[in-house]
This record gives sequence, structure tokens and C-alpha cells, in this order.
Amino acid sequence: MDISHIFNELNDAQREAVAAQPGPLLILAGAGSGKTRVLTSRIAYLVEAHQVSPLSILAVTFTNKASREMRGRVEQLLGIPMGGMWIGTFHSLAHRLLRQHHEDAGLPPGFQILDSDDQLRMIKRSLKELDLDESYWPPKQVQWFINGHKEEGRRPQHVPQSNDPQQQTLLAVYSHYESLCQRFGLIDFSELLLRAFELLKNNEVLRARYQDRFQHVLVDEFQDTNSIQYAWLKLLVQRSKNLFAVGDDDQSIYGWRGAKVENILLFEKDFPDTKTVRLEQNYRSTTSILNAANAVIENNQTRLGKNLWTAGEEGEPVKLYTAYNEQDEARFVIDQIQAWVNQGGARSETAILYRSNAQSRTFEERLINVGMPYRVYGGLRFFERAEIKDALAYLRLCESPDNDPSFERVVNTPTRGIGNKTVDQVREFARQNQLSMWQSANQMLSGAGVGGIQLTNRAASALAVFVKLINTIKEQIREQDLYQQIEIMLDLSKLIEHFEKEKGEKGQARVENLKELVTAARGYELEETEDDLPPLTSFLAHASLEAGEGQAEEWEDCVQLMSLHTAKGLEFPLVFLTGLEEGLFPHQRSLEDGSGRLEEERRLCYVGMTRAMQQLWLSYAEVRRLYGSEKYTSPSRFLSEIPDELIQAIRPKPKTVYETPSRKSTWVDDQSTHESGISVGMAVTHPKFGDGMVINIEGHGEYARIQINFSELGSKWLVLAYANLSPAA
Repeated sequence: MDISHIFNELNDAQREAVAAQPGPLLILAGAGSGKTRVLTSRIAYLVEAHQVSPLSILAVTFTNKASREMRGRVEQLLGIPMGGMWIGTFHSLAHRLLRQHHEDAGLPPGFQILDSDDQLRMIKRSLKELDLDESYWPPKQVQWFINGHKEEGRRPQHVPQSNDPQQQTLLAVYSHYESLCQRFGLIDFSELLLRAFELLKNNEVLRARYQDRFQHVLVDEFQDTNSIQYAWLKLLVQRSKNLFAVGDDDQSIYGWRGAKVENILLFEKDFPDTKTVRLEQNYRSTTSILNAANAVIENNQTRLGKNLWTAGEEGEPVKLYTAYNEQDEARFVIDQIQAWVNQGGARSETAILYRSNAQSRTFEERLINVGMPYRVYGGLRFFERAEIKDALAYLRLCESPDNDPSFERVVNTPTRGIGNKTVDQVREFARQNQLSMWQSANQMLSGAGVGGIQLTNRAASALAVFVKLINTIKEQIREQDLYQQIEIMLDLSKLIEHFEKEKGEKGQARVENLKELVTAARGYELEETEDDLPPLTSFLAHASLEAGEGQAEEWEDCVQLMSLHTAKGLEFPLVFLTGLEEGLFPHQRSLEDGSGRLEEERRLCYVGMTRAMQQLWLSYAEVRRLYGSEKYTSPSRFLSEIPDELIQAIRPKPKTVYETPSRKSTWVDDQSTHESGISVGMAVTHPKFGDGMVINIEGHGEYARIQINFSELGSKWLVLAYANLSPAA
């Protein structure tokens, strides 16, 4: 049988991996090294060269898109449909197993799967039935607790006993939640994996049946497996030992959601006869980009080690831009994208990457200002995020209490004991009496014209607390600066405390976004509005209009904005990796945590750098206003790990007192110089405000506006024609 077509497009290392003898195989596949091609070619090789039945092969990955791509490639290589072959995600394959053996798994034939939102509702029901207050036991935190233990293979009875009352209560909720799910025939995503694992572990007949059936198990993105997924894989190959694991320890960036990089690091210990093949030839990036990425990742101590290389071109050096502040960073990045487009490039070929979702706001504002379409890949625009909408709803109620959508949005956020029944009663009373819900609530609490609608004492008490809260916020923000109004609202509403209880990366991102709203208000306060609206009214209109802009359509040629976690698996000709500052990237949490978080941050940097195909820009700001405060920053340690000869530092002309440490700078003209000769970065003196530095220029001619960071007063916008500026002495 001629199987040469399987190897036609493979390099030597890929051929070695595909044609390796059966047994445990660990394929260390670097970024852009063709790992999916190797995995699918291995399946075709087993079928054609070893006459393995497709029904004896199980291939597993992490996303439905990846599994569809895998199946399509195998069918193309073999020229036959693969309908009966088990190819899918961990969750879909576990579901298939449980459907076929629901009785053995202790499930009804029509069991239903709970998505994340449905699971949260069941947890809320458990809390209610146990008479636990959601404000003290946030459902999201309970969800994180339950799923975390399931992913480690622990039922409530398996969790180590503790004298901690909080731990005991959480375990009680876990047990009650399990009993509810069992009663109604419901299983969540984590339960799918745990129940499938327990089915095979506890049923000797079924275990032997599937161990005999699946003679070859192949897994993609092996570095992203958690404890229960790896335990499931080891159980299936206990007899055959034929586990073909493809992964990259240098791209393990999901530790915060349960992924265990230890699985790939300990693979050779778990399977003593392992053959390891390294795929180091990269088909994506230039030599310059790869050398810089290699230099960074080499600083991680716990890695198996490999060195990416390419037969392609040397390419342009990696470029570093040192911005004066976050606005200057955004301006420079968007200017470079515009230059790319002017030279014939597409906007969709460019990506702006950042560590924190809150960083997107500054880029979004700049893109909107210049009229350039964009998409926030895998996420929402800043003013469309739920926590931002919550905060804005509080502000809208303070400005206009008769805003019913805002009333309904935050009347029980954070939870304060106002249930759906109470809200329905307020809504119905409002309808009957032609009132807003705010007016309705106040009248119902005063007992005026209640009619047939009567609040319980508990509901009335909770509603009164909310009404008093809004009135208190409204009173305390009067006469305050815009950013202070938002700070006061966040403090009194307890929104930040509410989201701080949501464990993990998502909860932290929500808190950061809320603090960034204060930064947005600080910046907005400096703008001159077109009419005499109060600052809060103007800001709320601005937020609505930006949210209403809508993202570009998927087919539209637009700039891609995304977090570094979202960027994994993608590639772009032009990439901007922004915010490379200590405390931001690497994130402050990783600097305070001694459990390997810093190494994961470095892997995240490596992932970001290797998204770039042709050009890679790195940037940081010397002063950054983020999460509501302004501070001077230090360049990220990841920048110092790139050798000088691999990076070209660029800053705008003219030269200023600020230098990037240890970097030779190339001074270039850019679009931030006004025809008067005043430029971004120039030190100037104002007759009233004193010395400062130019950090932004908008417009041309005598009506151009200039933003100056004064030593005494901070940042201020001036009309250039009337500013009477002179160069600083």
C-alpha cells in the first residue's frame, strides 16, 4: 500500500513523530510547528500502515472547532468518511459515553446538561433551600468551589475535613447541589468528565471493554489538560500504553482555570518508555521574532526545553516603543496600523494584544476617534461589559431616577434580598398607576394608594435599603468631580466588593474594569463638551454612544483587539504586544504568588510574541493611568530578557529626558508634531501652570488642542493658540 501521500508535506521531525512505533509518545510541538497536521497524519498512518480500525482510535481536543478541523483533515487524507470514529472534545466524548451507559452511570435516559448559567441558577436554588444569604455566599464563588473540586476528582465526601466554618458551609452547599442535580437528572460540564471517569473506574466490565476497544488514544493541546482529564486518559490506555500526546509546555497559560502544566512535565515519569519528539521548525514567524521569543522563554526553569527556528526570512527586528502614557501608546499603535494600511496591508491582518481587558478602553477610544473599524475578539467592548453596565445604571438612576431599565438592572445587584416577586409587584404597581418603577417603589413604601398589592415586611425592608442607597449616592456625589462621583458610587454600592468575591481571572477582570471606569472619567473630565451639559450627563451619553457604535461585522476589514489568553492559536502579520510593565505584565498577582504564576506569565508573553508572522511591536508607558489611579511604571522584566541586538527601540522626535534603559533609540518623525514645532514629549513652560511635558496633540492650526502633564497640576488640555507656551529652560 502506498502511504507516501501521508508524508509528502512533513519535515523530518514531523515524519519521525507520525511513523513512530506504538507506545507512549510525547510530541513537544512549538508554536506554529504544524501540530494538528502531525496528529491527523498519525491517525491516517495508523489506519493505512498498521491496518488499525478507525473505530479503535480515540482522538480528543479542547474545542469543537478543532475537533471538526481534525475530522476533516483525516477524511481528506484517507478519502473515506470517519463518522464512526470517536473524535471530539473531552466533554463531547464524555457525553457520548454517558448517553450509551446512562444506567450504569446512575443517570436517567433523558438526562440534561447544565450550561454555566443554568448551573448558577441551581446553585442559587441550593443556597435558598439552605437559607443562606447570597450576599454572604456569592453563587459565583460557590460555582468556582464546586467545579474546582470536581476537576480534581473530589466529591463532597472526598474533600479533606476542615474545622473552617466557611469550608464546611461550602461543602454543605456542594452536597445539596449534587442531590438536586441527581433528583432532576441534571449534570454540569465538570460533572460530565467526573461522571465519565467514575463510570470507567468503578465498572470493571466497561473499563475492560473500552480499554480493549481504544487501542490508540491521541490528545491535542495536552498542556491544557486538568487532573480529571489526564486521569481519564491514563485509565483508557492502562493496557495498551498507546497514548500520543501533542502539546507545548511553553504555551501552558490556563493554570487559573485548572490546567496542569505538571501533566506534560511528568509524562515521561508516568510512562517510563516514552519516546519524545520535538517539533521546533516554525512555519509562522520570522527568525527575528522567534529568536526574541526563545530568549524570553529560556528564563523559565520548569520546562522540557526546545528552540524554535525557521527556514524563512530573517525579517525586521522586533521594535520597542516607549510611550509617555497610555494615550500616547494608543496613538502610536493606531498610527502604525494606519501606515500599514496605507502601504497596502489589511486592517484584519493586525492585532493589538493586552494582558488586562481594561486596557482595551484606550485603544477603543482612539480607534473610534479616527474612524477605524475594530472588533474585540472573544469579548465585549468596554462599555458593553456587564459590570460596566451595572455601574452606569447606578449613575443613571442618580441622574434620572425614572430610568426603569437601570432600576431593574441594579435593584438587586449586588444581591440585597429583593427577589423577582418583589420586582414584579413594583412593576405592576407602576403599570396600574402610570408611574416609573422608582416612583412606584417610593409610593409602595410610603403606603400611598397600594391597592391590592402588598409587600411583605422583608421585601419592604430590602426595597427601602435600595431606595436609601440611591438617595445617599445622589446626595454624596453632588458638586464632586466626575471621577470622584464614580469612586463614591462604587464605594457605596459595594460593586467592587461584590465582584471581588468571584474567584479566578474573570472576577479580577471585572474589578479591574470597574476601576478603569474611574480612569475613563478622569480622562473625560479634561474634554471640552460641545454644550453646557453637566459632566455626568455628558459622560453617560458618551458611554451610550460608544456602546451603541457596535462592533465591526466579522466579515469586515477591521483591527483585532484581544487579551493574550484569547490570542492563543491565532496568527497575524502585524502584532502589537502592549502594556509591558511590571505589575501589569507580568501581572501583580504573579509577582506576589510564589506558586509558578510568574512562569505562566512568561509563557503568556511567549504566546503573544509568537502570534506575529512578519512584524512584532512591543510597547510600554512610562506613566499609566489604569484601574482608577496614575503611577510611574517600570519596564517589564520580559523586555530585559530580550538581547539588545534583537530589538530596536523607537521613540518620537524630538529627544526628551526620558530614555529606555539599556536600549539604543532610533529617533523618528511621527504625526505628533504640530506645525508650530511643539511635539509630543517636549518639555514646555506655561506662564500660570509652570513646567510640564506635552503628552498629546489633537488637530492642526491655531485651534489645535494640546495636552500637557504639569508638574504641579497634573494633566490639562489647552487651546494651543492661547496657551502662550515656551520651551522649558
